[in-house]
Formats: sequence, structure tokens, C-alpha cells
Amino acid sequence: MSVWTLALAIWAISALTMVGVWSFSMRIRNVGYVDVAWAGLMSLAALMAGVFSSGAALPRMLTVIGGAVWGARLCVHLLRRVLHEAEDGRYQALRERWNSSPAKFFVFFQVQAVVVALFALPFIGAANNPVEDLTIWTVAAVTVWIVAVGGEGIADAQLAAFREGADSQGRTCRVGLWNWSRHPNYFFEWLHWFAYVLLAVGSPYAWLSWLGPIVMLVFLYRVSGIPWTEQQALRSRGDDYRRYQNEVSAFFPRPPRTR
Repeated sequence: MSVWTLALAIWAISALTMVGVWSFSMRIRNVGYVDVAWAGLMSLAALMAGVFSSGAALPRMLTVIGGAVWGARLCVHLLRRVLHEAEDGRYQALRERWNSSPAKFFVFFQVQAVVVALFALPFIGAANNPVEDLTIWTVAAVTVWIVAVGGEGIADAQLAAFREGADSQGRTCRVGLWNWSRHPNYFFEWLHWFAYVLLAVGSPYAWLSWLGPIVMLVFLYRVSGIPWTEQQALRSRGDDYRRYQNEVSAFFPRPPRTR
């Protein structure tokens, strides 16, 4: 299957899936399921990239394992949150702004399907690598993946443990990685995409792999990541979060400023 045919197939499956998720979300009034679906579809996209691409067995296998495990872990984590918590404040604010318009949310869900296809391209670039041997680039890719997915998992676990505490209401998490970055989960998610850049070295479509870290950084900094999250944090935590902004790095981990 050609690169672009595969990307279109991933988009079509994602678009159809998002129709069902949109209908379900509108019925139960919880838009948070769009994130669960996005992560699950990214896992499927990695599987499809590995199965239908024409690269050597090793890069295809590592693409499937890397992308599918990353997406599945994120999907399960988000599903647990959606099942046990009220609708995310970001989506509540969006619901108010759009007057709960099903049509506007339908477009929003379909945009997520396009984003799935966009982020499937790095998987496709890596899975089309014809290099069969284990190289230093392969080892580096696996190392980056382990650090990134492990770091994201630790950050998510630290935040979940903090939020379960009795005194967490109205306070900002400063535990562990969250004392070095305001968004360590986003940082490690961004870092994860470099695994496919390294895995794609030697691929005729290696340039596609760079879309992962580049586009993800734009999304996190300018579109739906940090801006949305911090607006909601300021609404819910006010001055406590403003102090946090002044003391802790927004993205790249580093020691906090002295209070």
C-alpha cells in the first residue's frame, strides 16, 4: 500500500470512529471521550503503519510496538480519568462558548480524525525504512522511547496521586517532575516522537518522521496543549497557579526558581 493511500485509510477509519464517539459524547454530555478515542486511534495507526508499509521487518515491528504501546497506555490512562471524573474544565468552557452546539462539536471531533492521520505519517515514515540491520540509530530510538514513555507514565502517576489527596482542591501539583516542569507529561509526549525520527534514518520517507516532534510542539505551545490547560488552571486555581507559572518552567524540565 502506498504511503498516501495508507494515510487516507487511517483518516477514513478515524473519521468514521469519531462519528460514533461524537454521538456518544453528545448523549452523555462528556466531550472528554474525544481524547480517549484519539489515543486509541493513534495506537491503531501505528499497527496499520507496521502491517501495510514496505520497510524491513525490524523498523516495522518497532513502529508497531512503540506506537501501539504508547497509544494504548495513553488511551487507558485517559479512559480512567473520564470514567471517574466530571467533564474536563477545558471542554466545559468550550461547551459554554459554543452553547453546546452538536454541529460545532461534530467539526471538532472530525478535526481530531485529521490530526490522527497527520500524526500517523511519522509512523509510516519509520515503517518504510528498508534498513534491516540493528544500527546505532535503532538503539537510540528504543532508548528515547523508553525514557519518553516512562517519563510520561511517571508524570501521569504523580499527578493522579496528588489529585487523590484530601488537600489537593484548589492547589497546584508540585510533586516530582511537576516541580521541574508545569507540563512534564506534554514534554515527554513530545520527546516520544523523536523515537520515530531516529527509527526512520535510512528511510526514503524519513522527512515524514519530523512532522511528529515539529507539529506536536506547535500543537502543545500554540493550539490545544499548554494554552488550554493553563487557562483552565488559572480559572480553577487563580493566584496559586500564577505563582507556579512564575517559579516553574512551562515545558522543558529544569530546577524551579527560588520562591
